[in-house]
Amino acid sequence: MKKVNLAIVGATGMVGTTFIKVLEERDFPFENLYLFSSAKSAGNKVTVKGNEYTVEELTESSFDKDIDIALFSAGGDISKKFAPIAKSKGVIVVDNSSAWRMENDVPLVVPEVNPEDIDWNSGIIANPNCSTIQMMPPLKALHKAFKIKRIIYSTYQAVSGSGVKGIADLENGTTDNYPHPISYNCLPHIDVFMENGYTKEEMKMIEETKKILHDDSLKITATTVRVPVRNGHAVSVNLEFENSFEMDEVFKVLESAEGVVVQDDVANNVYPMQVTADGHDEVFVGRIRRDESIENGLNLWVVADNIRKGAATNTVQIAELLVKKMQ
Repeated sequence: MKKVNLAIVGATGMVGTTFIKVLEERDFPFENLYLFSSAKSAGNKVTVKGNEYTVEELTESSFDKDIDIALFSAGGDISKKFAPIAKSKGVIVVDNSSAWRMENDVPLVVPEVNPEDIDWNSGIIANPNCSTIQMMPPLKALHKAFKIKRIIYSTYQAVSGSGVKGIADLENGTTDNYPHPISYNCLPHIDVFMENGYTKEEMKMIEETKKILHDDSLKITATTVRVPVRNGHAVSVNLEFENSFEMDEVFKVLESAEGVVVQDDVANNVYPMQVTADGHDEVFVGRIRRDESIENGLNLWVVADNIRKGAATNTVQIAELLVKKMQ
């Protein structure tokens, strides 16, 4: 396989360091690697695949180097400023922020679900929201089989989704990152509130689901909640289908879905949990049961590692698709 020149923007952050871990685990084929960060972290030494690299400060001239692909995870403001610069130099950007997700000319990709969408990128590909990503592999399979009509999301999102400050608030009992204590508490408040009363996080899940599944007819609502868990997002999802189904069909569809692991043996207390999903790339689905309050209704409990599959791993998987296209 052809090796590419790779850059990581935000290399010393929580997702950036996980990029590096995932690149090593998956033996990503890079020839040269460039690590960029803020001035504060510039000069740090990082070892990748046995070689030592020096972190450089991100500047407007950083992409004057021969770079094929750049993985961004340094926040929306950095992405808005530097992704167009990288694009102008012929670099393909895979961006982990929310800056580009809903732009019409930017593919929003979950590789198990819509890998073909990378074909129409114009230099920037967006990584979806962490909670959206983990829902897409099971929902794509179910949508194809039974045609989803309506989705109700209720999330239970870990503090690692807020970065190191969120973890610090949980561990120290502080409120430096959240408006209220997260220790021994749940906050129905992720990102800012919008005029319609939803939070931005909730609107991300609604709009991104439609874009990834290529179906604007879907009726979707969401409530996103931060919970006192260090890592791993869980989502309770209620689905209403156009078509009827048998439960054994549902299990077969989910068990054959790429990237999905079914954990559903309630007689033995087997169901997905954040503590067991931590450190894994799969999406775990359980508590699969018919919603008997409506016709063609189904309930699922979906759990994934939000830093890996919800961010770093999905980004690296997109980059792997790009490498295959470059062969």
